[in-house]
Amino acid sequence: MKTRLIRQTLAVATAAACLWAAGPAAAQEPLKIGFVYVSPVGEAGWSWQQDVGRKYMEQQLGDKIKTQYVENVPEGADAERVIRDLAQQGNKLIFTTSFGFMNPTIKVARQFPDVKFVHSTGYKTAPNVATTNARFYQARYVAGILAGRKTQTGIVGYVAAYPIPEVLQGVNAFTRGLRSVKPDATVRVIMVNSWFDPGKERDAALALLDQGADIVTHHTDSTATVQAAEERGKWAIAYHSDMLKFGPHAQLGAVTHHWGKYFTREARAMLDGTWKSDQVWGGFKEGMVALEGFGPAVDDALKTELKAKEDAIADGSLNVFAAPIKTNEGKVVLTQGALDDKGLNAMDYYVEGVVGKLNKN
Repeated sequence: MKTRLIRQTLAVATAAACLWAAGPAAAQEPLKIGFVYVSPVGEAGWSWQQDVGRKYMEQQLGDKIKTQYVENVPEGADAERVIRDLAQQGNKLIFTTSFGFMNPTIKVARQFPDVKFVHSTGYKTAPNVATTNARFYQARYVAGILAGRKTQTGIVGYVAAYPIPEVLQGVNAFTRGLRSVKPDATVRVIMVNSWFDPGKERDAALALLDQGADIVTHHTDSTATVQAAEERGKWAIAYHSDMLKFGPHAQLGAVTHHWGKYFTREARAMLDGTWKSDQVWGGFKEGMVALEGFGPAVDDALKTELKAKEDAIADGSLNVFAAPIKTNEGKVVLTQGALDDKGLNAMDYYVEGVVGKLNKN
């Protein structure tokens, strides 16, 4: 009896010791999440706004996750190396945040089927690759109205990155918004063939101002366009994030995007085992785009007008790309209805009101 009692006591003690020892190891490790940024985080711009979303996700999920990022990663071979390295480091969810990261993401995803990837602005998916984008063009349309109400010369300059559908949607939506309130206004575009090159962006902005533009905007990552307008005493509409501190007199407003809630949703899906590959494209209705950061030149009456247009786009009563649509070379694109997502993602033309020929090379 005494021997049996000793054995039972030893068994209980051993079990307790094992549970104590296993406790810390058994605690769930935080989900490791990696981000790849095409430009420096800096103080404003595309990668800055992505990083704002990352920080929001950290605030929401706390010690359930652990994040890291690599900034200023060129598109191409370097991107593939960085993405693979993040996967090898144990990141189970990786956000690749530039259009040119699409093919490297797909390639690395094949090599790491247990890792989930989310690619921004692309269109290729896989069982472990989702895509996301914001309907920037919706806010661009409203920004065009803002420009139309403020321009005196009727010429607006647009510094753009590449002639791809995402960028052309923005140029064309902005032009349609502009001409909805100032039908004779025109938009002049300079493609700089780079997402982030402050020198080229500045030169392009100054060239557009020299051509008579009294407002400039951009689809590039730096603050150079806004700063050029500030130096010249002209107006600017910022992109990606609020750049008012870089152009306190120049900035009329900023077309911004907001990723925090989306990032958080994807991370939560990973944590609870419900993640799946999908394609998310959100606009005003989903809170993924905004027109904000209004400067001193925008009065309350104009803000009210712009907000009404936002609400109409959000509830579907206003479609940015409703017919009729013609190219700036006179070709009829659409006679009735509105462009669907397939049409938007195949956009390869400038609409009426854009000056110049589109170089697609």
